Amino acid sequence: MIIASNFKTNHTRASARAFVEALGAPKCEVRVFMPFTALDNFETNCQIKMGAQNFYPVQSGSFTGEIGAEQLEEFGIQSVLIGHSERRHILQEPTTLIRQKFAFAVVKNWEIVYCIGEPKEVREEGFEAVKAYLETQLEGIDMAYERLIVAYEPVWAIGTGLSASVEQIQETHQYIKTRLSAPLLYGGSVNANNVASIVGLKECDGALIGSASWKKEAFLEILNHTTQGEIR
Repeated sequence: MIIASNFKTNHTRASARAFVEALGAPKCEVRVFMPFTALDNFETNCQIKMGAQNFYPVQSGSFTGEIGAEQLEEFGIQSVLIGHSERRHILQEPTTLIRQKFAFAVVKNWEIVYCIGEPKEVREEGFEAVKAYLETQLEGIDMAYERLIVAYEPVWAIGTGLSASVEQIQETHQYIKTRLSAPLLYGGSVNANNVASIVGLKECDGALIGSASWKKEAFLEILNHTTQGEIR
């Protein structure tokens, strides 16, 4: 079971350190994706890994404002988010760059949390449209990569307070599982109240969580409910 916190544009170095220190020794695997300015050399339990929300697919070079592998390696970062909907839709990150990032991370042997998910208008067209949309996001991605984790995050449920129903999550995860053998997480307004029912699904291997995970007390509560919900 993998539970990941995506800090997005939140936390400072001091608050991130307090968050990580509060985690102790969790009973499941934990990932914390924090802003670049909050990265540090943390001493953590082996179940906890720090991750980067973004990177540019170079070791180093002349790319003003970007962060390359050299900067991440200084902090021992080996887990990265790729393809998050906020980068795809808000920051207009093109599919070509997403694929370049994926290929670069494979060469670096980093753990990849690769995000996929459909917008509201696609979901409203029906499940066949959802499957076709997800296929476009999986195209050109090495789904056999041994350090791959996929996160299904319906765009319409991210930061909206709306989570997909358990039935929708199960149906979509069942389909995605036919395409890969990697761990499959769910993301989209996951919180302490619904996490147990979500991670209790046979097809769900954990959760990628945004705003509900930013306060350490809330994240610890989520971890507690996760352990209760894990029925496999």
